[in-house]
Amino acid sequence: MTVETTKPLLRNRTFDEIAPGDSASLVRIVGEDDIKMFAAVSGDVSPANLDAQFAARAEGGHVVAHGMWTGSLIASLLGTELPGPGTVYVAQEMSFKGSVAPGDTITATVTVKVKQADGHHVILDTECVNQRGETVLSGIATVIAPTEKITMARMAVPDVTLNRHDRYERFIARAKQPPPLTTAVVHPCSEEAILAAIEARDEGLIDPILVGPELKIRDAAEKACVSLKGLRIEATEHSHAAADLAVQLAANGEADALMKGSLHTNELLGAVVAPGSGLRTDRRISHVYVLDVPHYPKPLVVTDAAINIAPTLAQKKDICQNAIDFMHRLGVSQPLVAVLAAVETVDPAMPATLDAAALTVMARRGQITGALVEGPLAFDNAISPDAARIKGIESPVAGKADILLVPDLEAGNMLAKQLIYLGGADAAGLVLGARVPIILTSRADTVKVRLASSALAKLAGVDRPAGFPGE
Repeated sequence: MTVETTKPLLRNRTFDEIAPGDSASLVRIVGEDDIKMFAAVSGDVSPANLDAQFAARAEGGHVVAHGMWTGSLIASLLGTELPGPGTVYVAQEMSFKGSVAPGDTITATVTVKVKQADGHHVILDTECVNQRGETVLSGIATVIAPTEKITMARMAVPDVTLNRHDRYERFIARAKQPPPLTTAVVHPCSEEAILAAIEARDEGLIDPILVGPELKIRDAAEKACVSLKGLRIEATEHSHAAADLAVQLAANGEADALMKGSLHTNELLGAVVAPGSGLRTDRRISHVYVLDVPHYPKPLVVTDAAINIAPTLAQKKDICQNAIDFMHRLGVSQPLVAVLAAVETVDPAMPATLDAAALTVMARRGQITGALVEGPLAFDNAISPDAARIKGIESPVAGKADILLVPDLEAGNMLAKQLIYLGGADAAGLVLGARVPIILTSRADTVKVRLASSALAKLAGVDRPAGFPGE
C-alpha cells in the first residue's frame, strides 16, 4: 500500500502492521533558497552548490543541490510516514546516480523490502527520481520500527526566511576594476584596523598607506598575523599627528581616500575640516550608511547618523545633496529621497516636518538637484508601498525611497542600528562632502561590510574636483 503525505495527522505504522511492498512517497521542487538554506544549516558551502560561475565550468554546467539535501527527503519519509513517529534510523546506504538542479521536481520513495523480527528491524529500498523519471539517488535504509501506535498532529514546517545580502556584490565587482584607490589608513594600530586595510588591499580595492606610530602598526599586524611587506608606512608619534599627516597626503594628491583606523572619528574629521586642511569644500560633511536590508529590494541610504547632531535646514540641504551625488556615482540617475519625520503632514509644533516641507520645495525649485525629494514622510510610508497606499499618500517617493534623510543624528543612529540589529541589515559607512571620501569602519563590521565600505569609497571618489592637487 502507498501512504499519502497530505493527511493532517501523523500516524505511524507499527512493526506488526508493516508488510513487504508497503511504500510512501513525497514530492519536492528544489529551489535556489533550498540550496542556500541547506548550506547555512550544514555549513557545506561548496562552490558547486553556491557559485554559478564555478559550477558553469563543472560537469553539467550549472549549480547543483547538495547530495544530502536529496538524501534528507528519505529521512523525512522514514520519520513521518513509513514507519513514521517512533522510528529509529539505524543505517543508510546511498548511491548518487545523477545531479539535482534548481527547478527539478524530485519524488522520493521508500519501499519495505524485508522485516526482521529480531529487534523489529525493517529494511527498505530508497529511491529519488526527477521529473524526467531519471533516478538521482538509490539505496537501502535500515530502521527499528515502532511497536506502539502513535497518532499526533502534524507539526507545522518552521517558517524560515532566507536573509538576502547581495546588494553590495555589484558595487564590489565594479570597484575591483584597476587601479586600486590609494588610501591613507589613519592610525591602524589595532588588529581590526590593520585587517580592514589588508583585506581591502587583497581584494584589489585599495592601495593602503599606513599612517601612524610604526611600532604600534607593526605590533597590530603581528597580532593579526598579516604581513606588511611592500606597504608604505608613514610614521607619526601619535593619532593626532597621524590624522594631520593623512589629511596632508590627501590634500597633496598622494592619497585619494582616507580610512579611519583605531582613533576617534572626531579626531580624524577635526583634521579634515580644520582651516587650511585642503580638504574642505563649500559643503557640510555628512555620513551615509549604505544598508543592505534583507527585506528591502535595493540598497537603502540613511543620512546623517554619525556626524551632524542637530543639523539646520541649510545643513540638511548639504546632507541631502551629498547623498544624492553619491547615489549618482553608484549609477542611480534620479534617487528617491524621503525626508523623514514622525508624521507625513506639516505640523508647526514639529520642526522636522517644517524642514522636510522646505527641502521638498527647495528640490522643486532647483536648490537641490538630481533627485526626487518628498517630505515629510513617516518611516512606514517611506519604505512600504502598502503603508503609503493605505494612508492615501500619492508620491513617486513613498514606498520606494533610496535615501532616508533623518531629522537629527539621534533619530538616524537609532534607525540605522535597529535595521542592523533587529532587521539583519549590513551597513557600510562613508563620510561625504570633503574633497576625498572617508571610509569609516567599526570593530563590529564583518569582512563583507568592510570591503563594501572600501568599494563604495572608490566608486564615490572616481573623479577628483577640477584643479585638485595631483591632477
